[in-house]
This record gives sequence, C-alpha cells and structure tokens, in this order.
Amino acid sequence: MSRHAIRFFAVALVTFALDQLSKYYLLSVVGMPHRPPIVISEYFSLVMAWNKGISFSMLANNHVAMPYVLAAMAAIISAILVRFGLKAARRIEWVGYAMVVGGALGNALDRLRFGAVADFFYAHIGDLGWPAFNIADSAIFLGVCLLLYSMVKPAPRA
Repeated sequence: MSRHAIRFFAVALVTFALDQLSKYYLLSVVGMPHRPPIVISEYFSLVMAWNKGISFSMLANNHVAMPYVLAAMAAIISAILVRFGLKAARRIEWVGYAMVVGGALGNALDRLRFGAVADFFYAHIGDLGWPAFNIADSAIFLGVCLLLYSMVKPAPRA
C-alpha cells in the first residue's frame, strides 16, 4: 500500500474513531439518553437527539429497513469517495475525501447499531438553533468545505 493510501485511510480512521469515541462517552459515560440537556454556554448545549433520516432528518420514517438502506447508501458512496480520494494528488482534496468517508461510516455504524444516528451538539441563540449534530456530521461538513475550497484554489505550480 502506498504512503498516500496509508495517510488517506489514517485520516478516515481517526475521523471515524473520534466520532465513535465521542458517542460512546456521551451515551455510556455521561448518560445523555437519560438526562436533560447540559448547558455548556449561552450558545451551546449537549442534548440527546436520534436522527432516523439523513441531514436535517430528511427521509426519516419508521420503516424497519430504512437504517439498513441508509447505511448501505453511505457505504456505497464512501467506496466511490475512497476511489476519488486515493486518486487525488493535492493534500486538501484527499483529506477532504477522507473526512467525509470517516464521518459517513461513523453515522452508518450508528444506523446499524441503534437504528438512528446519535446527535448531541446543539448550537443556538435563545430558542433559535441549528439541528443537533455530532463529530461525524462536522467532519463531513469540513471535508466538503475542503473539497469546495480545492475547486476554487489554483493548484500550486510545479
């Protein structure tokens, strides 16, 4: 395996591991499913939210197969992104792909284990807030931002 591939999979694995460790800690150690929200600051709280759908709970329904369908979709898309990431020459691109893959697989594992994705982080101003999210969601968002930035940033000259 090439150094590039090792680095790519390392970033994806670290992203996946950070997501799963944070979920283990918040679910099992902190006990978020059994406690009220924890106010961290005026603008940020820890809450327990189970997302049965995709972003912003789209496609959420109670059909027994939906978690498996969504996990399979995440696995297929991740496999495609791995191919793109392994072909990407620029660091900003392969890191972006690796973060998206690690985050997508972290959320896919939640769907297989729990039937939904565990979300905890809630950013808000008063009652106006962003939907709860987790580390995997953040990694996907940051990875996509890196990919978008790489599209507008000119490649370095050789």
